[in-house]
Amino acid sequence: MTTQQLIQQIKTKKSFLCIGLDVDLTKIPKHLLELEDPIFEFNKAIIDATHDLCVSYKPNIAFYEAYGLKGWQSLEKTINYINENYPDIFTIADAKRGDIGNTSTMYAKAFLEDLNFDSVTVAPYMGKDSVEPFLAFENKHTILLALTSNEGAFDFQTKNIEGQELYKTVIKTSKGWKNSQNLMYVVGATKAEYFTEIRKILPDSFLLVPGVGAQGGSLQDVCKFGLNEDIGLLINSSRAIIYASSDEDFAQKARVEALKMQQEMEMILKF
Repeated sequence: MTTQQLIQQIKTKKSFLCIGLDVDLTKIPKHLLELEDPIFEFNKAIIDATHDLCVSYKPNIAFYEAYGLKGWQSLEKTINYINENYPDIFTIADAKRGDIGNTSTMYAKAFLEDLNFDSVTVAPYMGKDSVEPFLAFENKHTILLALTSNEGAFDFQTKNIEGQELYKTVIKTSKGWKNSQNLMYVVGATKAEYFTEIRKILPDSFLLVPGVGAQGGSLQDVCKFGLNEDIGLLINSSRAIIYASSDEDFAQKARVEALKMQQEMEMILKF
């Protein structure tokens, strides 16, 4: 998917909502556990109920790897279902990969080629040759961890190194990598006050923003400092939407929560 196609979808749906599909078998409705593939059936119901309200789905790969081969098969069925039934949706493999060149190439092939995700999250700690293999795929996007929403982000990311915070060094350096036009960046909603500085460095890039909702981030604050002319934001919400109910009406309740966020986004886009 091209960036322009993503922008068009945002304008059409009046939404920049990304729904995280982080499936925990201990949290999904009990009646689904009786089915052959409860993870996929849960995802399918959530997707069918919310696809018109969001522009992206983001499975966190750890929640599938934890269940071994069956979990990976559920992931494959999920991404295939989205691509076949809702091809306009932007898909994110939240894998946080990053390794030396040959290994990164294989990670990239796994997610961007074999599973056919539109994008994958990547850790930049090992530098250029660990990220550029992901950037080589045409019309695919690499979402770089820049400033994350967790408490431990302050251990390294905001440390002042030679007069500049480390996350700024990472962002500025990444702009010089080959095919850097395919980069997006993860910036946590709980760090809303940093968006002004980040937009000075990245005025045009898309930012994937976790942390709104359960983690306490404010949609209004993120939009105040982070929106650009093309919107430029994908706001992720996972638990607040997919676990809105643990009963048989879970998909309908998920839709209610997704609709609340979409309507709030639509109001923001009017101004």
